[in-house]
Amino acid sequence: MSSHAEPLSESDLDRDPLVQFTTWFDRASPLVRLPEAMAVATADTDGRPSLRMVLCKGFDADGFVFHTHYDSRKARELAVNPVAALLFHWDPLGRQVRIEGTVEKVSAGESDRYFETRPRGGQIGAHASEQSRPVASRHELDRRVAELTTLYEGRPVPRPERWGGFRLRPDVYEFWQSRDDRLHDRLRYRRAGETWLIDRLQP
Repeated sequence: MSSHAEPLSESDLDRDPLVQFTTWFDRASPLVRLPEAMAVATADTDGRPSLRMVLCKGFDADGFVFHTHYDSRKARELAVNPVAALLFHWDPLGRQVRIEGTVEKVSAGESDRYFETRPRGGQIGAHASEQSRPVASRHELDRRVAELTTLYEGRPVPRPERWGGFRLRPDVYEFWQSRDDRLHDRLRYRRAGETWLIDRLQP
């Protein structure tokens, strides 16, 4: 039986969706180039959705963290509609995990600590880019990078105030396992106070 046909039954699941997610993430990590890559879906006040790939920079009992510019499209949408959906897709295992919840900014200190770990080029890029805004040309963007590289030569690059992290606090998880004949297994966790309810969804 191929990994894409492995059954997923209720008895296979941990009662805690974070434990279950961690188990699947650890299984995917040696098989997937970027297991932390996830799609983030947001919507504006009119309900128009937008979607993009980002990297999950940490997950724990408090939620799932990613970083971006606070004036990007996703950040502007989260400011007026602070809910989002995440999707992890691990094709070698035939698995997906969907996560939905409310979103909030992480603290400035947490954003600072992560920013310090970024490659210097990424730190410079965070200053150079006005994410999601039009730019006249690639040359203009490269010119800003060159100027900022000179400006910060020989000293640390500070985190721009308009750049930082978001944390999604889950209230729904769905674990999806590919099966033959498109009769996939879909098991959903829904938060109910301090516990989680698990139900099976039809494929």
